[in-house]
Amino acid sequence: MDNRIVRPFPTPQMRQDAPSASLGLTRRLRRNRKAEWSRRLVRETRLTTDDLIWPLFLMDSSEARTPVAWMPGVERLNIEEAVRQSVHAASLGIPAIAPFPFVDKALRDPTGSEALNARNLMCRAVRAIKAEVPQIGIICDAALDPYTSHGHDGVMDGERILNDASVHILVQQALALADAGADVIAPSDMMDGRVGAIRAALDAAGQEDVQIMAYAAKYASAFYGPFRDAIGTNATLVGDKRTYQMDPANSDEAIAEVALDLEEGADMVMIKPGLPYLDIVARVKDHFRVPTFAYQVSGEYAMIMAAAGNGWLDGDRAMMESLMAFKRAGADGVLTYFAPKVAQALKAMG
Repeated sequence: MDNRIVRPFPTPQMRQDAPSASLGLTRRLRRNRKAEWSRRLVRETRLTTDDLIWPLFLMDSSEARTPVAWMPGVERLNIEEAVRQSVHAASLGIPAIAPFPFVDKALRDPTGSEALNARNLMCRAVRAIKAEVPQIGIICDAALDPYTSHGHDGVMDGERILNDASVHILVQQALALADAGADVIAPSDMMDGRVGAIRAALDAAGQEDVQIMAYAAKYASAFYGPFRDAIGTNATLVGDKRTYQMDPANSDEAIAEVALDLEEGADMVMIKPGLPYLDIVARVKDHFRVPTFAYQVSGEYAMIMAAAGNGWLDGDRAMMESLMAFKRAGADGVLTYFAPKVAQALKAMG
């Protein structure tokens, strides 16, 4: 005789009516999500204004602002307006800004010589900002692409980028920026050996307190287009940058690049772009445990803004969620064009 008890397969109504104990659940993760106060208590990752670096675009103009066509809400600023925006950044609690120049075509040449001019747009802007807002950090790129007539980050022989000759010029550029008052030099050129050469030159010049934030893993990405429009290199770039920027398919190579830059004296490292490379951010942070930053680049910003402008997503929520993703991956901070808007939102939340 078969004495087995046959239980009916539970219908949706039976499951709905059944007491909680019948499900056998002693741990329900949804309990901690039931209210905002509870979600705040158990939140694993936090975004604060301390995590923000604000990139600014500079221009040499009597006009205070001109819009960047491919980046809604972003504008090029003259020096006086850049100073005002730096004061605004400090009032919001943003720790640092990262200025980038739009250089007049007449000043660009094959070697990027304007980068060495102590009175160039960048150096004048850095001096003016430091004089008015000494407490804010200024992070300055060491790269020649805004200054070269061919749009590359180094000097060329035909179609070939000359690594060592480029490093020699980058060192002089870094010294000019440090003399102007830059707090951090950020080599973004991806030439081999440039971090060590810049570190040695800064130390020899008595600028041993100037930090280096190396663009240690910078990929040859399609996400830079709006930035190149903002600094005017889209129209000048000859060819592409794949012989010195990293292949998007490579991950182990990023670890090797970061290791070299740290050995050469980098104080901080950066991954660029950001969201498409969160796996690299996480690997670098887990492997080296050093200050690790990411750049939410122009293409990432433009995509969110374009989708929000078309009503396809909630722009403010997407903005905050994207930055939380950087923090969750392990980034200590993010360069983002959303910085002032995020800082204002965080301030409003108290």
